[in-house]
Amino acid sequence: MNSLEHQLLDVNDITLSLYSTGPADGRPLWLLHGFPECWHSWRQQIGPLAAAGYRVSIPEMRGYGQSSAPREPAAYDLITLCGDIQAAMDLLGHREACVVGHDWGAPVAWQLALLAPQRVKAVVGMAVPFGGRPRQPAIDMMRQHYAERFHYILHFQQPGVAEREMNADIPRTLRMMMHNTSAAVPKDFFLQEKPAGAGLFDGLQDPGVLPAWCDTEAFSHYLETFTGRGFHGALNWYRNFERNWQRTEALADKHIEQPALFLLGDKDPVGTLEAYTLKQMPKRIANLEQHLLSDCGHWIQNEQAAEVNRLLLAFLRRHYTA
Repeated sequence: MNSLEHQLLDVNDITLSLYSTGPADGRPLWLLHGFPECWHSWRQQIGPLAAAGYRVSIPEMRGYGQSSAPREPAAYDLITLCGDIQAAMDLLGHREACVVGHDWGAPVAWQLALLAPQRVKAVVGMAVPFGGRPRQPAIDMMRQHYAERFHYILHFQQPGVAEREMNADIPRTLRMMMHNTSAAVPKDFFLQEKPAGAGLFDGLQDPGVLPAWCDTEAFSHYLETFTGRGFHGALNWYRNFERNWQRTEALADKHIEQPALFLLGDKDPVGTLEAYTLKQMPKRIANLEQHLLSDCGHWIQNEQAAEVNRLLLAFLRRHYTA
């Protein structure tokens, strides 16, 4: 990997940990990680993007690693999370950028494209599609549909419950999350039916070893992100569906007009959960390119790194030249 610079930025009333590499005068490109990941989840993209001439910025998102992790859930709504990145761009003098997001990083990328269309020149989402603002908060629909059944997002709503389960053995938690949402298990294995009172890991597999795409050295970065801190900040992202819905009212009728790329693994359970949103996405993004990657689960930028890099670099050459 290219040599990395590390900074702790005072932005938006928090400290944001940021890794950067690539030519100082290269066009800015931001990589936003998801849950429960870390900046190092982009390890297989950082070098190729920097080599292509981009100034690559990889934050530890609010709640993760060396960045601030406020206790109150309300500190993690999407507008606030976007504000972290916007303020960091301001501080670094990035007047324009391409923003790439995976998992929870994707909604931040999509919203940044809506909030700052003059700044965000191109946008890439992986795993989580964009379908616009729903008619009601998504959490309300989940509660109606899963009233008597387990859903991991509902399980995450009460502060402290999922934290106790996930913090009890952090290496096991990360190992199980990686395995049970990857192409190593049958599609939608993570979404198996179980009663509403079940635990997150009930019925799931503990492989006992790391996946082929995450060696011991890489895994150490994931562990470092959560050791001594736990998952409370990361889980707080899930506790803002109502607040996100309220704070995005002004964006309800807006469409993403910038060039956009969306990548999804064919075995990613998010594809099942977001089936309706996937159908709506072409109606909400004017200039959309999308690809379904074969034999790929949720951790797309690592499970199929070569294909992701090929598609990403081709998209950037067309729409955001270094």
